Amino acid sequence: MKAVSEQEIRGSFVNCSKGEAKRLTLPRDLAERPWDDLDFLGWLDPAAPERGYLVTEHGGEVVGVALRLAARQRGGLHRGMCSLCLTMHPGTGVSLMTARRAGPAGRDSNSVGLYACTDLDCSLYVRGRKLPGLGGRLQESLTVEEQIDRTRTRLTAFLEKVLT
Repeated sequence: MKAVSEQEIRGSFVNCSKGEAKRLTLPRDLAERPWDDLDFLGWLDPAAPERGYLVTEHGGEVVGVALRLAARQRGGLHRGMCSLCLTMHPGTGVSLMTARRAGPAGRDSNSVGLYACTDLDCSLYVRGRKLPGLGGRLQESLTVEEQIDRTRTRLTAFLEKVLT
């Protein structure tokens, strides 16, 4: 992914108002992010930890999606594998994140969900630039490049659900 500016990020969101996009807290380390190793920029809002954001290139444009982390349930079932990068995280390393759909469907409160690494660092896990805690990555016969392609394909499928 190419580096994107604060202005590009704020203008990219498809499922929240311009006011919401203007008020969200951006990562302070945008300039230091390993852009060449990112399939998407993802972060949790430090001012509102139940909110996350995902920004990526899609269809030749920068597209941002506001996410909400589902409330954690005690004693309930917990999924420990990210559905984007297939990284295993015991405990709270994977969260159900929901995104309002774009347009009229979102205004009617329709949303889609995704189990993702809570820190939204899927790109770094796939590339081995960040190591998960216990559980780790599955031993796979796919090359890293094939795993990156799979992650991008799954990300695109999620974005298509948000956009339609």
